[in-house]
Amino acid sequence: MPRTREGQRRTRKEQRLEARVTPELKRLIERAADLRGTTITEFVVASAQEAATSTIKDFEVLHLQDEAREVFVNAVLNPSAPNEAARAAAERYKKQMGL
Repeated sequence: MPRTREGQRRTRKEQRLEARVTPELKRLIERAADLRGTTITEFVVASAQEAATSTIKDFEVLHLQDEAREVFVNAVLNPSAPNEAARAAAERYKKQMGL
């Protein structure tokens, strides 16, 4: 695999993304890329990566406020005893897994 001057490995960019945009949006993106001193491709890829990371974080992080936080913490720290259905499910799991 090719290496950079510092000896680090580079990942081959084999995938391609395409988008159709209006002339106005293209000019806007070109201007933003120019202001950052990057190519349009670098600007679009960096912006898309930023948006993707932020979106995933927003969906994966659990945000609790006030009473909901207290209820959650209390349930984790002081779980209730399993009911009959939970005990039966645990037994089925143990049998299926050979435990």
